[in-house]
Amino acid sequence: MLRGLDPLLTPDLLFALASAGHGDRIAIVDANFPATAIARRLIPLHGASATAVLGAVLSVLPVDDFEPDPVAVMAVVDAPEQTPEAVADFIRVLAAAGLAPPARLPRHDFYRAAREAFAVVHTGERRLYGNILLTKGVVR
Repeated sequence: MLRGLDPLLTPDLLFALASAGHGDRIAIVDANFPATAIARRLIPLHGASATAVLGAVLSVLPVDDFEPDPVAVMAVVDAPEQTPEAVADFIRVLAAAGLAPPARLPRHDFYRAAREAFAVVHTGERRLYGNILLTKGVVR
């Protein structure tokens, strides 16, 4: 154990976050997401909610401030303007970290982006659309 770190920041997750470079993406995905089929680096956290993992990750990861949409979620199929419960919680966590609401990507665009992500964190989130992408920034 280390002091001051959220216990969800496992050794594998910390290593991935520290190893990622500026512009690399980290996907935090729900239990329904095809993470094993998509991930280049899979980090299972099946006992945690995506919202809790997002909060833990944001406690150590700088988010890119060079690009217009460094955070994105999966848009609801056939209702992209809808805000599912998990996404509403993401927005609250992002706001608490001083970040803007996420962009919304169509389902297959989100899958493509997750396939290219540096790491995919597969959570136990059971709420639909509990998926979010973060683009790593720099520590100034």
